[in-house]
Amino acid sequence: MPSNRALKVADRIKEIVAQALESRVKDPRLGFITLTDVRVTGDLQQASIFYTVLGDEAERSATAIALNSARGMLRTEVGRTLGLRITPSLEFFQDGLQESATAMNDLLFEVARKDAELAKVREGAKPAGDADPYKRAEE
Repeated sequence: MPSNRALKVADRIKEIVAQALESRVKDPRLGFITLTDVRVTGDLQQASIFYTVLGDEAERSATAIALNSARGMLRTEVGRTLGLRITPSLEFFQDGLQESATAMNDLLFEVARKDAELAKVREGAKPAGDADPYKRAEE
């Protein structure tokens, strides 16, 4: 489990990078991006930034290229604002949360459809054997 300090630094990095992306990065390839999470190693030397992009696959790949090209400027901004002895290196990862949620919704829809089919089959069904299939001692 990350330390309390690492969690605070991660939260602060998320704020700094989001603000810098909004105000300082003017790359036209940068799409409508949302930072979802930041994880920092215990020694505060590496920060993994997770993001989602609204749009199709072309916009996602263009945003990934834009983020990688702006990584140095963003690291400088993080280092200047945080004032740590060592500025963490930044890595950007596309968050698969949206795809996972879509896949989960598709699976739930499929389960509901199969349950409805099974309920239709059960409506006219009769038991295969007697009403009471157990043998009694008095028989």
